[in-house]
Amino acid sequence: MRYLVTGGTGFLGRMVLARLLARDDCEAVYALVRQGSRDRLLRRFADVDGHEKIVPVVGDLTRPRLGLHDAEIDGLAGRVDHVLHLGAIYDITADDDANRAANVDGTRGVVELAAKIGAGCLHHVSSVAVAGEYEGTFTEDDLDVGQTFGNPYHETKYQAERIVREEGGVPWRVYRPAVVVGDSQTGQMDKVDGPYYLLTAISLLARLPSALRVAIPELGATNVVPVDFVADAMVHLVHEPGLDGRAFHLVHPRPQPVSEIYNALAKPLGGPLVQATIPTGVGGLLHRAATAAQRVAAVAAARDIVLAELDIPPEVLPHLTFPTRFTSERTTEALAGTGIASPEFGDYAPVLVEYWREHLDPNRHRRPRPGGPLQGRRVVITGASSGIGRETALKVARAGGVPLLVARRTEELEEVKAEIERDGGQAWVYSCDITDAESVDALVKAMINDHAGPDTGIDMLVNNAGRSIRRGVRLELDRFHDFERTMAINYFGAVRLTMALLPHMLERRFGHIVDISSIGVQTGPPRFSAYVASKAALDAWASIVATEVLGDGVTFTTVHMPLVRTPMIAPTRIYDAFPTDSPDEAADKVMHALVDRPKHVGTALGTFGAVTAALTPRVKDAVMHIAYRVFPESAAAREGSDSPSPDDARTLDTGPLSRGAQAMARLLPGVHW
Repeated sequence: MRYLVTGGTGFLGRMVLARLLARDDCEAVYALVRQGSRDRLLRRFADVDGHEKIVPVVGDLTRPRLGLHDAEIDGLAGRVDHVLHLGAIYDITADDDANRAANVDGTRGVVELAAKIGAGCLHHVSSVAVAGEYEGTFTEDDLDVGQTFGNPYHETKYQAERIVREEGGVPWRVYRPAVVVGDSQTGQMDKVDGPYYLLTAISLLARLPSALRVAIPELGATNVVPVDFVADAMVHLVHEPGLDGRAFHLVHPRPQPVSEIYNALAKPLGGPLVQATIPTGVGGLLHRAATAAQRVAAVAAARDIVLAELDIPPEVLPHLTFPTRFTSERTTEALAGTGIASPEFGDYAPVLVEYWREHLDPNRHRRPRPGGPLQGRRVVITGASSGIGRETALKVARAGGVPLLVARRTEELEEVKAEIERDGGQAWVYSCDITDAESVDALVKAMINDHAGPDTGIDMLVNNAGRSIRRGVRLELDRFHDFERTMAINYFGAVRLTMALLPHMLERRFGHIVDISSIGVQTGPPRFSAYVASKAALDAWASIVATEVLGDGVTFTTVHMPLVRTPMIAPTRIYDAFPTDSPDEAADKVMHALVDRPKHVGTALGTFGAVTAALTPRVKDAVMHIAYRVFPESAAAREGSDSPSPDDARTLDTGPLSRGAQAMARLLPGVHW
């Protein structure tokens, strides 16, 4: 047998094609594919027995003559026993033009091709959607029963079947599957469709007590079948003699109430089960009331917002149930004795749910990890060569995470990595200047190439790298570059890296960004106008972006860090007299931000400063002015040095702090003075 198959790269098409290749009498399968899908088709079947029988035929359902030249058509003439037309748009959300191009024009092209090459039989995969909104029993002999259509997909599938029946020049057979879900043995599925749209909502309901039982209106019934049943039945019917000119309903023998489908999915997910349904009369009254309410613009808008959060396209809502009952006597008769039958949904629903959880759940990357919240998480840490970044990397690794160490100094990063590996952890080193756009682009490309996979990706980012300048505004008047340099790394650098990683995080629907800000944003200490302004800018940017990406699972934590004894503050000798956090204590705050993902991490003093600024701004200004008076300008600031070495810094500041300055440092510990 020799076959010409369209849609061989699709989900059902792959299943059917594999079964054709497995037949002893299969000589060749000519697979019509687009140029861009040719190699993908061959890769998919590279490990399948009989894959050498596949002959790609490059074409396109949406082009005239299917995009084939005369020579290609002549080459197929007299060489095809069966044309299996599975190619179509199976998407209820697609627009009319897309549906018409593939489903109607494409089918007409296949019908014409089958006649030109003298194919033995044209097998057309239609759908129970041809019944449209018909209320009643729809038999395998029915097609035009005066039904209406509420969706372009349904109408174009109806038109396509009419073309096969009325315009074909060769014998034909039509197959009408119901709602096709994953394989009943493996759970394999290629997209979220049909009852899969319920799974995200059920996952949320699973947070309710497991013993909870609910009663709902009976919303109607659907008809669901697994893809392996459809493929097995179709391949058998293709080869069974004497069936030309007939349509076959590949459906479950009985309608399946929505409550039954829901319970079958909710049980393995731990969601509350439907214990009883509200009587039809009451349910119908509630349904009509809900339908009427949705005509109110505000109600419809609220509905769409809820559906969007549950990943349910509004277009599918009216089509989750069928008003039609489908008979399948002819199909049952033709399959008698083969053992091919649609299993009960409840018997294989757990397999579908497990596959969905592992491969299709759009929120699967958000789920807690066995072994701890950071287990296996890839955490990008900038400024990881020393100070807070280094200590955070060590703690992330000890918690089971994989720190991706970023800084300019590769040698120091390698030392951090070696320490992590000595403790049995794992880390990666990336050299990058985050103030350079090309360097950031190369960094993100390398990280995604190294870590993006089905079960891995870049999970978190700690924007820790920073620059601090302590200098009063009188000494800044001719040093505008102080502001440019701090903004370059503290604001633009952090924003640039975050935005470069955002597409990856949005695609995975999970990500967490930790911005290391400063207590100075809350308290407004003098002499830090350049530094605090850059941190405040980052705070404001993150607070806005967080509202835009929250629904995509990307969250932000701002850490208003108190004064920490790191190499960044070493050049300012007066800090020797100040109470400060150690890098280890600071890293604990970052770990809190990574593990618990709060909106904000800070100190009581920082919160007090922010409240004081909001309630009594003049008092706050007066206190800060006193601080400006009692704390001296550093020698580094007076001499215009940006980054004196720590050793030199011991001689740059003049004299001990005054008693007033010492008292204020103790009264407000942790503030950058």
